[in-house]
Amino acid sequence: MKKGILVASGLVVAALGTYLIAGNIQKEGADKLGTTDIKQLVHDFSAGKATAQSASINSSQLIVNEDHTQPITYDLPDNEFFVSIAPYVEETHPCATHSLTGCQGEIKNGEFNVTVQDSEGNVIMENAAMKSQPNGFIDLWLPRDKTYRISVNHEGKTAQTEFSTYEKDDTCITTMQLG
Repeated sequence: MKKGILVASGLVVAALGTYLIAGNIQKEGADKLGTTDIKQLVHDFSAGKATAQSASINSSQLIVNEDHTQPITYDLPDNEFFVSIAPYVEETHPCATHSLTGCQGEIKNGEFNVTVQDSEGNVIMENAAMKSQPNGFIDLWLPRDKTYRISVNHEGKTAQTEFSTYEKDDTCITTMQLG
């Protein structure tokens, strides 16, 4: 009887230790990356240079899931918001939280001219030449807590929309049909 209790206790302690160590590794992973590194990691997933079972990005965190492990979360910069835009001509998909490893836009490696203006009329970028990632998305880092108007031009076709960068706002815009 005592032997059974000792074995059960040992298993509980081992499981608790594994849980605490995994949680500490997750925290260390998130702590050691700075703002520049987070942006590079996001870029690497978008460009297909980094892989994982899944990687998604919401308004405050990058969440990376590897095979059979706990998700690793990385906090995004306090003053910048990530949004990924997939302009399209014929095909799109509904999306709110961008999947860096799953979302696919129609126009891969396409050349675009992008203009972004905030609701106060300040021009953030004007007719900037940008290229979509191999996943068909244009990634932007913009100041938080604002509303923006974006205009995207590709091969003589234009799309415009408004979006905002407040907590809980969407990080994936797939509704910009070029026409």
